[in-house]
Amino acid sequence: MAGGAKGPTLEFTPTWVLAVVCTVIVVISLAVERFLHYAGKYLKKRNQKPLFDALQKIKEELMLLGFISLLLAVFQERIDNICISEELADKWLPCKERAADKHSSTTAHFLTNFFPPGGRRLLTEDSAASSDYCSGKGKVPLLSLMALHHLHIFIFVLAVVHVVFCALTILCGGAQIRLWKRWEDAIQKEFDPEEALQTKFTNVQDHTFIRGRFLGIGKNLSILSWVQSFIKQFYGSVTRSDYTTLRLGFIMAHCRGNPKFNFHKYMIRALEADFKKVVGISWYLWLFVVVFLLLNVAGWHAYFWISFIPLTLLLAVGTKLEHVITRLAQDVAQRHIAIAGDLVVQPSDDHFWFHRPRLILVLIHIILFQNSFELAFLLFILIRYKFKYCIMGEVHFIIPRLVIGVFVQLLCSYSTLPLYAIVTQMGTSFKKAIFDEHIQQGLIGWARQAKKNNNLRKTATDGSSVQTGSKQGLVGVELTKNGGERNATGDVEA
Repeated sequence: MAGGAKGPTLEFTPTWVLAVVCTVIVVISLAVERFLHYAGKYLKKRNQKPLFDALQKIKEELMLLGFISLLLAVFQERIDNICISEELADKWLPCKERAADKHSSTTAHFLTNFFPPGGRRLLTEDSAASSDYCSGKGKVPLLSLMALHHLHIFIFVLAVVHVVFCALTILCGGAQIRLWKRWEDAIQKEFDPEEALQTKFTNVQDHTFIRGRFLGIGKNLSILSWVQSFIKQFYGSVTRSDYTTLRLGFIMAHCRGNPKFNFHKYMIRALEADFKKVVGISWYLWLFVVVFLLLNVAGWHAYFWISFIPLTLLLAVGTKLEHVITRLAQDVAQRHIAIAGDLVVQPSDDHFWFHRPRLILVLIHIILFQNSFELAFLLFILIRYKFKYCIMGEVHFIIPRLVIGVFVQLLCSYSTLPLYAIVTQMGTSFKKAIFDEHIQQGLIGWARQAKKNNNLRKTATDGSSVQTGSKQGLVGVELTKNGGERNATGDVEA
């Protein structure tokens, strides 16, 4: 069989092999495409536009992965023929080289360790051919075909794990938030319009919300409130008094005319809309991947220290969200002893970092992606090599990484995400999810039509000005002509 050392080419491959391989690939691709299509139709039928938008975002990520795969496939031979010096190839390796392997590895040494030795024969032979090509120049390949193939697979696994973990986080967090529905239903049943019109007084210090959140005035108590916020995110992060008070504060600030506003339903819609942003992989997240891969040097234990980044960010975000609730309680308790009517907190962007409640969502996005990267990398290597491999690191570094990853995932799902859903509504403005879907569409259509009409009026006004100016110009020209004739005639008569 012809084909040379690299194996048979397309013209020497049996047609039945080509047909079978193409059939399998096409069937799998069509199955995935149909699944996503019918999932989209189901979500649209159930009027779940935010989740439908999230599904569209997943399709965009799949398209991006496909483009990355295409680039890797098209340029793999050119990348494989790029040669570098042996001295440069021996620096920043994730595994310490053995004496027998010295000056035989590439800069992507750790990627070639993703799979056991003896991978696909074609890749092995191509890598050997590239090595011969570079060795003839006294150099080594920049990136072998085997390493490029493993990098390709790792990027795909990372994207899939991130999407799956984000979906699990939203589902678990959403399930936790749906437990608050009984509080919303109880408030709706207990609401009496006649009683609401009657004047009553509330002792602020005796209110359940104030007793649970306000510790007093003073520097030491202020520090203690942060400690309390840090601890409270681990248990009973949101109580019924918290929910009732924050709900009333939102209604009085943004929809005072509708005291029976369904705050719980609004939170669910807002969370579903945010899911579209969380499930994507932004440019700065890909930058994190590059930095993480760069720092995985033997002896640095970089991945062990990196695993503390999402944990630290998550604890900071959870503490801040709890402290926002505490601040709302402090503002009321410090200003009033007794108030007429129910206790009402005042939502404000001033309680959030840089006066931006949306910054919390960006941080949660980073936390979920970093944790996905950590767990994806660990699981991927673990399945292939168990614990006994240099790139995995020592066992006493691996176990804490796994524990931290699972802890971050659980805490974010059952505490931080529900906290985000309710506390970020305490900003100065509200989200468009406050309107039902058909109202949103109506408002968007009205805004577009108003903008279109405004542009038409502006165009018509400009056209009238141009037309009027043109007429005036023509009249001026005519008068000039007539005047010229008269002057000429006068000159003649004179």
